[in-house]
Formats: sequence, C-alpha cells, structure tokens
Amino acid sequence: MVAKGVPEHVVDRADELLEQLRGTVLPAVLTPMDERGVVDLGVLRDYAARLDAAPVGGFAVWAHTGRGLYLSEADRVAVLRTWREATDKPLVAGAGVPRDVAPGATVAEAEAAVEAMAVTAAGLGADAVMVYPLSALAGHADGHARAVRLHERVAEASGLPVLGFFLHGEAGGYEYPPALIRDLLALPGALGVKLATLDRAMACQDAIRAAQATDGLVVTGEDRMFGPSLMWGADTALVGIAAARAELTTAVLDAWRRGDAAEFVRASGRLDRFAEAAFYAPIEGYVQRMHWAAVWEGLVPEGWGHDPYGVGVGVGERERVMGCLEELGRELGAEG
Repeated sequence: MVAKGVPEHVVDRADELLEQLRGTVLPAVLTPMDERGVVDLGVLRDYAARLDAAPVGGFAVWAHTGRGLYLSEADRVAVLRTWREATDKPLVAGAGVPRDVAPGATVAEAEAAVEAMAVTAAGLGADAVMVYPLSALAGHADGHARAVRLHERVAEASGLPVLGFFLHGEAGGYEYPPALIRDLLALPGALGVKLATLDRAMACQDAIRAAQATDGLVVTGEDRMFGPSLMWGADTALVGIAAARAELTTAVLDAWRRGDAAEFVRASGRLDRFAEAAFYAPIEGYVQRMHWAAVWEGLVPEGWGHDPYGVGVGVGERERVMGCLEELGRELGAEG
C-alpha cells in the first residue's frame, strides 16, 4: 500500500535501485577547489571521468566529503550537473540545510530547506536523495515523528527514493535510535539507511540490526570500521574513503561477498591502514586529507586539492597520508 502523496513510481524506482546498488561501493566524492573555495568545472569533469572508470556502483554528491552544504547554490547545481553528464551510474544527492541558511533557522525552515534541496537534485537528474539528519530534532518533543515525516515529505516533493543518514555528531548529525531507523525504512520509497557512527561500534551494530529487519539497503559509511561493519551485516557502502582510492574499498567488499576470507583480511588490512592515515582527530580534517590523496593519485591537480571549510592541519599530516599511499602502492605493485 502506497502512502498518500508518495508517487507509485518512487516505490518502483526504489525497488530498482535496491537491486542495482546492493553489494556495491558508492564513493562520497570530493569537490576539487582552490584555497579560496573556487570550483573548477574542468578539473571536476576530469576527476569524475577518472572515478567513473573505477569498479563502483554509483556516486554520492553533495555529501559531507564534497562539502555539499557549504557550497553556494550555483556551485551545487554545477557540481551535480557535471556529475550527471559524466556518468550513467546512479547518483545519490545529499539533501540538508545549507550553511548559509542554518544560522537562526527554525525547525520548520530547516525542514523546508531540506525539501527544496531534494527538489533541486531531482531536477538535475539525481536518482535518489540522502537526507542529512536535522540535529535540531534531537531534543525536539516530537523529533522522531518529524524526522519520519521529513523523509516522507522529501520523497513526495522530489519524486525520488530516500536514503536515511545516521551521522555522527562531530559532523553535525545526531544518533538515530533503532526504532527511528525501522520507521524510516518502513516508508514507501525508502531506499535504506547510511550509517556513519565514526567509532561507536555498539551504535553501529544496533542500527544494522534495526535495518536488517527491513528490505532496505544497510549502507556502511564507517571508514574506520569498514570490514567489521560488513561482518555485522552491512551490504552496501557509501564512504568518503573511496573518493580517492576506490579500489582499496571495493576490494574489501568484493572479497567479503565472495566469501574469500584470506583476501578479505588482506584487503581490510590495507584499507584500515589508509583509514588510519586519513581519519583521525580532528575528524573534520579528513576532507583535506582525502584531497591530498586525490592529488597523489593524479585525480586532481595540485592547486585544486584544497578544503577551505575544514580545520587547520598539523605539521606532517600530508606526509602521513602520502607515506601510507606510497607504501600501499609498493605493496600492491609487488603483488601484481
């Protein structure tokens, strides 16, 4: 039974995407920028073309790794349009409250901003939307009900399937209790839920158990717990760590799905070493560290590997990332 207001085609499209995306990796892609935050569309096109050649199932744009909520509206439009032109693979667009709207916004205004961003994404060719959690709802008397209704509103207004997003507080999110995850995935047009708990193993496990009771995608965004999250029951990945070294991530998921335990251990070890070099406190620094990785990989030119919206980086952080990538490159080259 389709709930009033949710178009039938949204449910049908969600079913199609479930089959298409389950068992794949979707990189949460970077937005190449200079030190001032200027986006070069030529550089972005080249980056998109190179990532499109990787063995991935699709891409997530306007996500935290790509600074989707920090970009101007014009840049967001240009970014999604460029990705749509670059790939035939599914695009999942983040929908949240842009940073120029967030200060002073009421809950109702924040909800309207999320809905508007989703509608824009649909008009630009996105295949689904990932709804950023509204942190203001965490202490709201009817926050649970409003969160569920927000996802329903987004599906109704955009005409796209929706992906829930349990995002850790360090990135502006808040915890989704298991009951909320179950209610979100019971909605018509629900695609699944992405889990990015950062380092909270119990919260990740509890969320996976709640999601497994449904037919939705259980999407890991756990860069520092990637292998364990698969063993706990995640079946798909949407991760920032794949924005520069997609093959390191796909190797882990592919080995797990094949049941190749020895290769799973080897591939997980490599990915964990890279994650340790890129994802650590202050965690907001990971975006800049992934930009450095993309430069090292030749995915973007040196002058366009900047994150002007993050935190200051310490002495030696770039060398830590580069050293890890060089070591992994030698190791993989020797095996090949």
